[in-house]
Amino acid sequence: MNEAEKTLSELDLADLRWAHFHLEHPSLAARLSSVIGVPIEQGLQLLPQSWYTSLEQAAEHSVKRMLEMTISGMAHIAPNVANDSLHRLLVMGTGAVGGFFGPLMLLTELPVTTALMLRSIADIAHSLGEDLSGEDARLACMQVFALGGRTKEDTHADTGYYGLRITLSLHFSHQFLFLGKTASNAPVPGGLNLIRAIASRFGVVVSDKAAAQLVPVAGAVSGALLNLVFMNHFQDIARGHFIVRRLERIYGVEAIKTAYESISLSEAEVFKSYSPLEGW
Repeated sequence: MNEAEKTLSELDLADLRWAHFHLEHPSLAARLSSVIGVPIEQGLQLLPQSWYTSLEQAAEHSVKRMLEMTISGMAHIAPNVANDSLHRLLVMGTGAVGGFFGPLMLLTELPVTTALMLRSIADIAHSLGEDLSGEDARLACMQVFALGGRTKEDTHADTGYYGLRITLSLHFSHQFLFLGKTASNAPVPGGLNLIRAIASRFGVVVSDKAAAQLVPVAGAVSGALLNLVFMNHFQDIARGHFIVRRLERIYGVEAIKTAYESISLSEAEVFKSYSPLEGW
């Protein structure tokens, strides 16, 4: 244990190690493959090229709408324990409808599912001490969509958790993001860059979800179950993200960054079955 880790309480260090595991190993494809029993790559081969363009556009549209919601709606969420189960149940409902009508329903379902995920992310943020009336906390909620879009191939420093946070912070200017508005009330111009940065990552997991629905063996797996995996994925990313931010407020950003980056893969993996809410 290094000096940075020694400054943390035993409980806070356990939470940080849990967060590290989920933030550095966030592949939705791996989770979906474990559910349907075959690699997602098989489903990606079934997707028509035109679908990728449609999925990217849908992801960007969803992120744009969600960014607008962070401006007007999040500040009114009352602080309490995050109701993860309720949001999982709701997205299972949208997934069941999408599953009934088939993969083509995904583009219609995605904005609804994304909105439910954002509400769940905001609940988690609030439960971990974030003040959602502040610009920084609301943008941190949006960052979860990008953090959850990393893949197992993202092993370089610039795609690690802190590297990606820094990258996203370069895509917008605070003074322009909320002061400059278009006639449709959309944030500009910094917000447009942020939308594209997040959407490019979010589109990765949307493609994985679409691929899972097209894999033949997934016919036996309901859209509700796929959406449950989708929601669980982003809830874990959100909890890890806001655990790190909570600890940064307590111990300082540099101390937590140093402690986080000193955690090894083997140390973090031990904590994958640990619960930040309940302990072991």
